[in-house]
Amino acid sequence: MTGNRGIAHLVCGRRAKWLVLALWLVVLFLTAPFAQKLTDAQDNDAQSWLPGSAESTQVLQLSEGFRPEQIPAVVVYARDGGLTARDRAQIQQDVGQLKQLREHGVRGAETRGPVYDRQDAPRAAQIYVPITMDEKGWERIAPAVGSIRDDVGTGGHGLAVHITGPGGTSADFSEAFEGIDSTLLLSAMAVVIVMLLITYRSPTLLLVPLLSVVVALFTAQALIYFLATHAGLTVNGQSAGILTVLVFGAGTDYALLLVARYREELRRHEDRHEAMALALHRAGPAVLASGATVVLSMLVLLAAEMNSTRGLGPVAAIGVGVALLAMLTLFPALLVIVGRWIFWPVVPHFGSADPTERGVWARTGRRIARRPRLVWAVTALVLAVCSLGLIQLRAEGIGNADAFTGKPDSIVGQEVSARYFPAGSGDPLVVVTNQAQAGEVGRAVAGTRGVVPTSLGLPPGAKPSYEGRVLFEATLTDPADSEAAKATVERVRDAVHAVPDADAKVGGGTAALRDMDAATTHDNVLIIPLVLAVVLLILCVLLRALVAPLLLIGTVILSFASALGISALAFRYVFDYAGEGTDFPLFVFVFLVALGIDYNIFLTTRIREEAARQGTREGVVTGLAATGAVITSAGLVLAGTFAALGTLPMVAFAEIGFAVALGVLLDTLVVRSVLVTSLFLDVGPKVWWPHRLAHEDATATERPAEVSRSAG
Repeated sequence: MTGNRGIAHLVCGRRAKWLVLALWLVVLFLTAPFAQKLTDAQDNDAQSWLPGSAESTQVLQLSEGFRPEQIPAVVVYARDGGLTARDRAQIQQDVGQLKQLREHGVRGAETRGPVYDRQDAPRAAQIYVPITMDEKGWERIAPAVGSIRDDVGTGGHGLAVHITGPGGTSADFSEAFEGIDSTLLLSAMAVVIVMLLITYRSPTLLLVPLLSVVVALFTAQALIYFLATHAGLTVNGQSAGILTVLVFGAGTDYALLLVARYREELRRHEDRHEAMALALHRAGPAVLASGATVVLSMLVLLAAEMNSTRGLGPVAAIGVGVALLAMLTLFPALLVIVGRWIFWPVVPHFGSADPTERGVWARTGRRIARRPRLVWAVTALVLAVCSLGLIQLRAEGIGNADAFTGKPDSIVGQEVSARYFPAGSGDPLVVVTNQAQAGEVGRAVAGTRGVVPTSLGLPPGAKPSYEGRVLFEATLTDPADSEAAKATVERVRDAVHAVPDADAKVGGGTAALRDMDAATTHDNVLIIPLVLAVVLLILCVLLRALVAPLLLIGTVILSFASALGISALAFRYVFDYAGEGTDFPLFVFVFLVALGIDYNIFLTTRIREEAARQGTREGVVTGLAATGAVITSAGLVLAGTFAALGTLPMVAFAEIGFAVALGVLLDTLVVRSVLVTSLFLDVGPKVWWPHRLAHEDATATERPAEVSRSAG
């Protein structure tokens, strides 16, 4: 009996369970205080997001020698009928007040303006207020803009006053990220509670996985905090938010899969310790393989050029790894400690019948077994048709105006400013060049189409030169986040790079967006095949076969394409989103493949187990019957937790949440239950090639007829 338990005896033994609980309590006591500090360790400055080798990143680094890193907030005043004398007096008074401002990194003394849209009868004015962006800059950006707003007011009596520019937009992004951890934690927790109540039909049982997941989250956050503060791990608002969703989604999934097998064993064994040991022994390898797939897939992100994507890899891997450890140790120990009563009111008593043998998934499997080839052909065709929606995908980046689900003040101000001033004002190009060639480089920039020729100049507060180099700015004629502005960046770079010995580099907000697009395109091409290779390798090792893993990879790709196609149609015609981020396909792919493959792993390992006893085709039907309900529940939980991203007021998060949730549902309800099942039934024993199960005797291969007859 001990041999069957294997290492599980160390987790759920009569004495070991208490030791496991004690160890986790010590871990929780030590880590909980540091978990709350993860927000303080986040690095949300530009360099933490940009590709490390990009030209815009180099300009950011070079600019530090000329001036502290700054970001300008732009105060825009406008009156449709023209600014009155009282308006202009008010603007001058505001400038005087802003020049005295020193709070939260605002460099009031360097305030520029007012700049009017025209000399005669001006209709609008702008004031530029620089804000220092040191290591605490992103924490202070919202308070800094708040201080500026307190000085200038909100207008009234026909005068519109808005705060826009990079500073205003960044403040709105900062406020959108504010409280992201608590918002996602509460949203994910609510989803998990509801889904566990529906799945378990037990108000007591849900407490055990919920407690285990919370412990795993706190532990992961504390570990990531230590690595961020002492080992240089980059954590930003995006990775911290996704960490919460991943730990809750993956951790709850692992709990569901383990409880399903534990319930089976409780009906067969009177001793709950023995039941849990056997459940861990039989379901543990599948859960471990699922977790390893996610962890390794996330670590593949370390090959990305984008700093934000590369930083997400280890953060997500640590989160899922800790969740896996907690669900394979703390969770089973807690279940064994509390006993069978925790399943109340549906307690799995010893000797009671297993409801999966006569459930909906058992009937579904028998129906599919009648005509498996027709079923998989029709299912694949429907998914392929859904994939045609990819023609509506616009993963070319999301401009600031379309980045929020609402319309904050900075976006309104951007629209107002664009009516009266060059659209790129407030977010200039930044050019760094050797001093000897500065004049020639300046003429090259001024002569480039898309640049306001008269806008070239030294930014306030900057040194005239530094170590033989100079820095100057230039205004774009197009909105800074537009494709036209990005094209202008390319033309400017071509022009200045052609100046001999200038070593000129072009940066700024628009250049950073251009470099991010290029890096993300590179990452899409590199990361997606690497993740597929990792998943294929794990499946081959786990199933000790080649045909089955290749079939599963094919279904995953089809599932991803159909989810992306349906999502693109929904974004265009239901939600009316302008487009998707360039990293949208990559994130959706990584999450769908790494997490969605969990269900295929759990199903196919159970099929393989049953195939060894009763033949492949009967094993498929039995495996689907045994795992169908729990995998469906796990899919609903994971889809719900990712849908919680939709609670954030940012389009990029809402799109990722919707697409991943949809993809998980497709994978759970259609791909795994129908497409994979029918494919395995049609291919039969050869699905295990080159393993010996592929050479089942003729008696085993004739069994589907019996299955079909029993379906009647």
